[in-house]
Amino acid sequence: MKDETACELQSGANGGTFGMAAYGGEGWVPRNGTHIEELGTLWKSYSIDSEWRKLQAVLVHRPGAELEVSAEEAEAALLLEPLDIVRAAEQHENMCEAYRAHGVEVHYVDPKNPARPNQMFCADQMAMTPQGVILGRPAGQVRAGEEAEVARRLSDIGVPILRTLTGGATFEGADLMWLDENTAMIGRGHRTNQEAIDQITAALAEIGVDTIAVDLPFGTMHFMGMLRIVDKNLAICWPRRTPLATVVALQDRGYQVICPPCEDDTESYRAMNLVTLGPRKILMVAGLPRFQPFFECHGIECVTVQTDEISKAAGNVGCLTAVLARESN
Repeated sequence: MKDETACELQSGANGGTFGMAAYGGEGWVPRNGTHIEELGTLWKSYSIDSEWRKLQAVLVHRPGAELEVSAEEAEAALLLEPLDIVRAAEQHENMCEAYRAHGVEVHYVDPKNPARPNQMFCADQMAMTPQGVILGRPAGQVRAGEEAEVARRLSDIGVPILRTLTGGATFEGADLMWLDENTAMIGRGHRTNQEAIDQITAALAEIGVDTIAVDLPFGTMHFMGMLRIVDKNLAICWPRRTPLATVVALQDRGYQVICPPCEDDTESYRAMNLVTLGPRKILMVAGLPRFQPFFECHGIECVTVQTDEISKAAGNVGCLTAVLARESN
């Protein structure tokens, strides 16, 4: 009888807790899968390890009333000039329709709080990896908080956040590019600082990815504006602006590097602000007579959208598009 009572107490009978599953007892079942094994079940299977494979999913924000700024307010809002809000929204939706027409899932941020003037530039607010998102931390005070809306939406979709930056780190996703499956290059400059690069380097190292940091020229915005990768062996670089280390790293990996006739003008900025839909297929701004023929002569199929109104906000197709997923290797 004494032995039976002892067994009952040990197994959690008579109100005892020792031996119950919640405390590691016999009914406890340990978690078996790793994080990467849970992608596609617990988490969305979205991932990125290239800039050129077939585009599968993007995150965007519909521009709206947040763009209602006067000419005097535009500079503080980081816009070049006031926009026609209705026209900007129409052009943005046309871009989204172009994505859908090419089989791309389009998710919208749909902020719960009033949107900030630059909320539509989703590429800055995150950078996707093979195992989740590195959340951006925009450098400008007027943009502080954009990433919180993106984080909420990523959670709704089921995309894991691999790293949220802390301290004084500032990082915008348009400063990170994938050179190959094991290497990301980060531009250090006006929008992304060394503190962020250190944190991102550590986060990527944990998933087996190396990073290379390069300095961006003074007076430029993002690394994305200097480098676009459109195939496994073809990269587009802005001449005399792209860092030498970037070109060398690309060539070492078997890329042909081509340089369009870029100048410090509006057409050049718009030309580099493209998104790769798949190998040698891009979504780009319409009406660029110096650039579209250049791309096409290198075997690049150009899908065009009219976004001249949005250009007034100092960004375009590439800036508007946070890439969530591409086909895996």
